[in-house]
This record gives sequence, C-alpha cells and structure tokens, in this order.
Amino acid sequence: MERVNYTLLTEFILTGVPHPPRLRTFLLVFFVLIYLLTQVGNLLILVTVSADSQLHARPMYIFLGALSIIDMGISTIIVPRLMLNFTPGVKPIPFGGCVAQLYFYHFLGSSQCFLYTTMAYDRYLAICQPLRYPVLMSAKLSTLLVAGAWVAGSIHGAIQAILTFRLPYCGPNQVDYFFCDIPAVLKLACADTTVNELVTFVDIGVVVASCFSLILLSYIYIIRAILRIRTADGRRRAFSTCGAHVTIVTVYYVPCAFIYLRPDSHSVLDGAAALFPTAVTPFLNPLIYTLRNQEVKLALRRMIGGQRAKSEV
Repeated sequence: MERVNYTLLTEFILTGVPHPPRLRTFLLVFFVLIYLLTQVGNLLILVTVSADSQLHARPMYIFLGALSIIDMGISTIIVPRLMLNFTPGVKPIPFGGCVAQLYFYHFLGSSQCFLYTTMAYDRYLAICQPLRYPVLMSAKLSTLLVAGAWVAGSIHGAIQAILTFRLPYCGPNQVDYFFCDIPAVLKLACADTTVNELVTFVDIGVVVASCFSLILLSYIYIIRAILRIRTADGRRRAFSTCGAHVTIVTVYYVPCAFIYLRPDSHSVLDGAAALFPTAVTPFLNPLIYTLRNQEVKLALRRMIGGQRAKSEV
C-alpha cells in the first residue's frame, strides 16, 4: 500500500464576502456599526432584565436574556473577523482559530435553535393555558430549559467540529467564505468527505426540522387560541407578541435551511444567506423582539429613573 505524505495546513485564508473595491470602506463602517449596535442593544436588554425585579424571574425574560447572550456571542465570533476582510492585506486565521470559530458558531447557533423552540412552547403555555401557566412554566424550569439548550448546543458543536477537523487538510488553504463553516472548509479536505456531508446533512437536518416542526405546531395552537379571543385589543396584543417571534424565527431558519439542507451547498449565495444568522439576526433581535416590548420599555425607564434619583441624592 502506497503511503501518502501530507503537509498539513497551519492556517487558513478567508476570502470574505465578494464586494466591489470601491465599497470596501463603506462596508467596513457598516459592519462596525452593526457589531457595535448588536453588542449595545443586547447588553442593554441583558442588564435591564437582570436588574429589574419584575422581569428577571419571569420565564419569558429569562429566555430573552439567554438569547441576548447567544446573539452577542455569535456576533463576536463572526463579525470582527468579517470586518478584517475589508481592510488591506491578507489576514490568515490559525488552524486552531478556525476550529474554535466553527465549534462556537455551531454551539451557539444550535443553542439558539433549541431556545427558539423553548420560547415557542412558553408562548403556547401562556396563551393556550394561561391559568396553569405559572405552574407549568416556573422560573426554575425555564432556567433548566436554558441550561439544557446550552448543553445540547455544546454537544452538537463538538460533534460537527470533531467530524470536520478529523480529516487531513494539506492545501490549498483558501476558504471561499467569510468564516470557517462546514461546507466551505470540507472543500479543502485531502480525503473523501462523503460521510461528513451525509452526517452534517442528517444531524443539522434533524435539529432544524424537529425544532421548526415543534415551533410550527405550537403556533398552530396559538393562532387557534388567539382567534377565540373575543376582544380585538386582546387579539392584537397576542398577535403582536407572537409576530415578533415568528419574524425572527423565519429570518433565522430560512437561511440555515438554504445553506445546510441542500444536496450541493456550495452556491455563491451561501455567503449572503449566512449573513442573516450571523450578523442580521443578532442585530434585529433587540429591535424586533424586545425593545418594542412595553414591559421592557417600562423597565428601562424605571432603571434610568432610579439612576437619576441616586445621582441627585
């Protein structure tokens, strides 16, 4: 049997998002602003929920606080590296850095997927079984559900990272993407990737399909319950609360399905689609999901008013 000698790679070069050179400065400033606003918006939500005694023990806001942490994490591991592609020069990412980026992206991304499902179940209980809601969804149970989502996400991320980087990578080292993700990295492997592609399709397919099906089922029951509400104001408030969740879930799931659940996921459109779960959704979550929430606005006013009162004393 002939022995093959591999010169294994020690770094990768991310090609970034294709763009006209004249737009480089504009895109750099744009993504800097997106990143800063994402961090500030989610941190503001996290601080408000943690500091306000009326919010931090309620399941819905425990989930929103966890979602803010995930959004800050996904934005931090992806967007700063993306911004480097709009600056002069070639900036390679170390092999270990690529492994870490892929792991944390799939860890946080799948945790977010599980969390969206839990939040849909929470809304189902709140709207369809309001009298039993305090018993069925306590603060302790919601905390355990968040912890479960993080544990399941970490296992999913570890499986994907181990399967991807158990293969030899001996060149070329140019990743045709703006971050280290499975389809783009596997193209550079010096071995057969059929098993990896199948496992990725099945694993991510099961996670996405099962979570989305449970969310869809929850909202079928929720819509039926809302339509039975007699007052127009009650229906409007219920639809407003659920509409935010549906919007975010759609923006998150559709691009993920487009990237990972196609037989040949090497389209040039994958990069544009991947901007939604990595940059757009973390930026929109505080705006769509929380800052439009009247209870959060009142909590912000209470927090700001309390700080002013302390400064005046």
